[in-house]
Amino acid sequence: MILTILGAAGVRTPLIVREILRRQKNLHIQELRLMDIDEHHLALIQAIIHSDPTLKPSSLRMIFTTDTTAALKGADYVITTFRVGQVEARVIDETVAIESGCIGQETTGAGGFAMGLRTIPVMRETIHIMKEVCPDAWLINFANPSGMLTEAIRNHLDYKKAVGICDGPSSMIQYIARHLHVPEKMLHGHYFGLNHLGWFSSIDIMGKDIQPELLRKLSQKPEQSPLSVSLDIVLQLGMIPNEYLAYYYHRSRLSLMQQRSPLTRGQEVLQMNTALFTEIDRLVSSADHTQLFTTYQRYTQLRNQAHQRKDSASDQGMENGYAELALDLLEALEGNKRTSLILNIPNDGAIPGMSSTDIVEVTTQILNGELIPEVMQPIPLHCLALLQQIKSFEKLTIEAALEGSYDKALFALTIHPLVGDHDLAKRILDGYVLRHGPYFPLLR
Repeated sequence: MILTILGAAGVRTPLIVREILRRQKNLHIQELRLMDIDEHHLALIQAIIHSDPTLKPSSLRMIFTTDTTAALKGADYVITTFRVGQVEARVIDETVAIESGCIGQETTGAGGFAMGLRTIPVMRETIHIMKEVCPDAWLINFANPSGMLTEAIRNHLDYKKAVGICDGPSSMIQYIARHLHVPEKMLHGHYFGLNHLGWFSSIDIMGKDIQPELLRKLSQKPEQSPLSVSLDIVLQLGMIPNEYLAYYYHRSRLSLMQQRSPLTRGQEVLQMNTALFTEIDRLVSSADHTQLFTTYQRYTQLRNQAHQRKDSASDQGMENGYAELALDLLEALEGNKRTSLILNIPNDGAIPGMSSTDIVEVTTQILNGELIPEVMQPIPLHCLALLQQIKSFEKLTIEAALEGSYDKALFALTIHPLVGDHDLAKRILDGYVLRHGPYFPLLR
């Protein structure tokens, strides 16, 4: 099997390589291709990987390349995890929104809109190459905004063997398992929504719904709640919302926090990443490789601590949830054992009121290479209304990116509930056009 990772100069790559090697006997991966257009950072990531003392010699062949076509040719699985414009672009996404008085976050609201506009044209080029050199490969998309990109890939770029992943829901299950002091594998979550916009309608242990009991325990000790959304709202919902819903349910409070914060989350991450790559570069240049992996470990600890200090959703820390989820999916697609994961796939009747082709994030059964969404009961009207509004925003953003339409881009941002104003949307959009420069699509 050949596995290709596009965007492999990212700081999480050493974690997924470690996970791949840990599971190699089950996955049967003979060749791992790690591709990125940033040759220098890719070389530094390569140095970190080779310095990992926990990695034992194996038969896995690793290829590091800047050639997209060479990386994709004949691949069986492709994981996309690139960020167009790198973290510097994320800083622009967040700061332009915050300066305009809106929520500034990399995947939600105006920031997710800008990230989608930057990334969809690059994804179109990637899909074009895949159709030529690996047309039967499964595409596992982790690049953000994951749901919007998967919608573009399947419904606009006509590549059907594609699935979007996000470790947000599985991370929530981990938090809840720790809170209940039970093994994570015992919990089965019934989840519905869109990427970064969903709810657990119930959580089972051995077929018994334990969510009412969980909510009762949380109400007794609200200060111990692992959730980012107010417990009052959670109890009113009777469901557990994804942490990113804090941006909708606590919009004013979180916007004010961002306005008062000296740095955006993107600026914090940029500072940490710059420090990491500067130090790794120094160690490589001085041929002092003994401290490479120790330096990387310190970085991952710093990222996790910064994430835990946040009062609301930001990006995930440096846990290995993304790697575990991606490889759980890969194993499930390769095997014949029924597996349940929360994935971004076509709705196909899972959420009443959404189109059958809409990409939604739902609990999914994987069996013999087939992705089967779990069908939900009729969902609360306020949930459906929000899902439909955001799905309309996603589709307009995709069309704007593929057509180069300024008007569609402007209207997409106008109807997003975290913006919701035409004049404000125009000010934000024009700010992105000006400050992103060549990383932004040409809109007419």
